[in-house]
Amino acid sequence: MSGVAMTLDELRTLARAKLLGAGLAPAHAEAVAETMVAGERDGCASHGIYRLLVAVASINKGVVVPDAVAVLSHPARALVRVEGGGGFAQLAFQTGKPALIEKARANGIAALALNNVVHFAALWPEVEELADEGLVALAFTPSHAWVAPSGGAEPVFGTNPIAFGWPRPDGPPFVFDFATSMVARGEIELHRRAGKAVPDDWGVDADGRPTTDPAAILSGAMRTFGGHKGSALAAMVELLAGPLIGDMTSRESIDRDAGRGGSPLGGELIIAIDPKGFLGDLLPEHQARAEAMFDAITGQGARLPSSRRYAARAKSLADGVVIPADLHRDVMALQG
Repeated sequence: MSGVAMTLDELRTLARAKLLGAGLAPAHAEAVAETMVAGERDGCASHGIYRLLVAVASINKGVVVPDAVAVLSHPARALVRVEGGGGFAQLAFQTGKPALIEKARANGIAALALNNVVHFAALWPEVEELADEGLVALAFTPSHAWVAPSGGAEPVFGTNPIAFGWPRPDGPPFVFDFATSMVARGEIELHRRAGKAVPDDWGVDADGRPTTDPAAILSGAMRTFGGHKGSALAAMVELLAGPLIGDMTSRESIDRDAGRGGSPLGGELIIAIDPKGFLGDLLPEHQARAEAMFDAITGQGARLPSSRRYAARAKSLADGVVIPADLHRDVMALQG
């Protein structure tokens, strides 16, 4: 496939310009662009610069408040809340992150609720940032009701990702971020753009029949991974990042969208744990035990989550990235 070679700085400048051109306030544009560049840098095409099309569409459709002010509050000693005001989640997270880190270190554990924020990106950048601070991190968010529960065919859940970060003494953290659906919705959208079929277990059409047509799944329902197990995890995410923090479920989010086709609006829950709270001076000893487990995995040729992402990152930092020609054309056509 032909493409356009770009440095990461060029990509960052382009993303910021297009977001500003769409009317997004500078602080939001900076935070959102950084997330997109991180996705492209790490080889996550479904969460890279492609998401610029998604973000600008949400702005143009009035789903996002482009100049929203994120408001920080402290509902309890170990809790932080950021009211996002209908803006993108990235700036809300950056607003709450310092207080979350401070409270996790002071109390051993802390949680950050992001309310009334628009989601379109992966969660791994957030848990990785916290793991880089020496904290164990978990993040959860619902989305729009695109996913049917196991045994059903009507959408109830969002793609409902779960992300986890574990700090390591030498090298980047152990991180995973996966949707509780079979795949991220962006993967299906990329297959549709490319005119490619998908596996028949990714979703069903509007009549509840398995299909390999990505467009039919997008108008029907996606499936959870792992049958009833993925369905239970999806329900857990709905509860943790919806009613628990006073925000919407995926069904409520898509109802509020009212057919505009914008990104999900709702909540996110991030939990940060300071290992020193449990371990104190024994932290290095128990970190070594964790490293022994990682060695047991990689020693037999198995791959740790994010290892491909870190390899792609190293290559992108050295060589830049290549954006598919059709995607680059669509991005350049955006106002800004």
